[in-house]
Amino acid sequence: MLDATAVNVALGRIGADFDADLAALQWTLNGYSLTLASFILLGGSLADRFGRRRMFVIGAAWFALSSALCGLAPDVATLVAARALQGVGGALLTPAGLAIIASSFSAEDRPRAIGAWSGFSGIAGAIGPLIGGWLVDVWSWRLIFLVNLPLAAAVIAIALRHVPESRDPRASHRLDVPGTVSGAVGLAGLTWASIAAGERGVDALVTAIGALGVLALVAFVLVERRSPHPLVPPALFRSRQFTVANLFTFAVYTAIGGVFFLLILALQVVAGYSPLTAGMSMLPVTAIMLVLSPRSGALAQRIGPKLQLSVGPLAAALGLLLTLRIGPGASYTTVVLPAVALFGFGLAVLVAPLTASVLAAVPTEHVGVASAVNNAVARAAALLAVAALPAIAGLSGEDYRSPAAFAAGYRVAMLVNAGLLLTGGMLASIGMRNEVPQVAAEPEAAREEGVKHAYSCPLDGPRLETIQPAQS
Repeated sequence: MLDATAVNVALGRIGADFDADLAALQWTLNGYSLTLASFILLGGSLADRFGRRRMFVIGAAWFALSSALCGLAPDVATLVAARALQGVGGALLTPAGLAIIASSFSAEDRPRAIGAWSGFSGIAGAIGPLIGGWLVDVWSWRLIFLVNLPLAAAVIAIALRHVPESRDPRASHRLDVPGTVSGAVGLAGLTWASIAAGERGVDALVTAIGALGVLALVAFVLVERRSPHPLVPPALFRSRQFTVANLFTFAVYTAIGGVFFLLILALQVVAGYSPLTAGMSMLPVTAIMLVLSPRSGALAQRIGPKLQLSVGPLAAALGLLLTLRIGPGASYTTVVLPAVALFGFGLAVLVAPLTASVLAAVPTEHVGVASAVNNAVARAAALLAVAALPAIAGLSGEDYRSPAAFAAGYRVAMLVNAGLLLTGGMLASIGMRNEVPQVAAEPEAAREEGVKHAYSCPLDGPRLETIQPAQS
């Protein structure tokens, strides 16, 4: 999470070092996002089948090695390729990490645990620009990637010593290769077509590649419906709560992906901030996520998630509208601070309830694939935002070096992002039920046999419990 947002601060320096255009900077972000979104479903499936801790450790090691390749890249093409390898590592560790939490806590404690996880994830993402800006200013953008090596070593050591292993004993050991390939081809086609459209216009090649991407995604849906061992079990989407939560995720995370791509650049290109100052400008998001995310998860457990998922996007959208005041020499205290604080408050309100809603909507044995689906939706949304938003806003080529051109495109992009956030809030308000997870009573047979209740689940795997909705 830290690495994903730290890279945004370094884009200007990467472009200068490699004499790259805006499309190359988009691919620096999207090379990672593409493989992460394409293979995160496979990562969740592998975690459920072969062990969540095992996949988490493998993913962390893979991520570290590919980070070293990023830090040593001699040109932008090598950097993009290494970023793609980095995304594969992220696809293995991300769903496994959340599934470990979901399988290790009882239903009553899980929302608070997820709230803490969401808070620290948000914190890591929010301090990424600060740390990235500092590393870029004092040394080089390359250190943003190389710093992952000692972090990954610590993570692996802690996981091997302290994290319990868990898996889904009913998971198939066959892999859904057609589903993985069609999903990856679909996302790659749409990503390439969106970036190319901004650089060269909509010509025959762009249209053909875009159409190929759409057809591949249609094929992905058909494959999943007919596969005996699908990456995405179609039965998950019989839950209205799960379906609406993922539509909400797509709308909201498209906006978030666009914001973290363009806001940091706007502070540097338009307002004239240094990378370090631009990174420090996001500190209020860090503080707000730290304080409010766990409390937001606990509140959703008491009152249900609907109110927070309706209000959070509205607050975040208002924060984005305030960023439209950013101009040359913009004051931090009167212009930037109110905007990022309100945006951070909106994120703190919505992130933990969203994650808890997704996991509460599926049986416990499917939490790995459910978290992978939701992560894939979020990553695909951010991927398409970075690919398509500059073209929609009229940004291309060397515009990221021109304050006037970038400011004009930024205003259009933030209006689009605010509209996406409002759409997400409306989806939650209209489509989601206010379900509060509850632990079912322990069966009499289990008590007679001395089986432990979910509150003290054994370390070798979760005890399954029934989640019953409460309407309010």
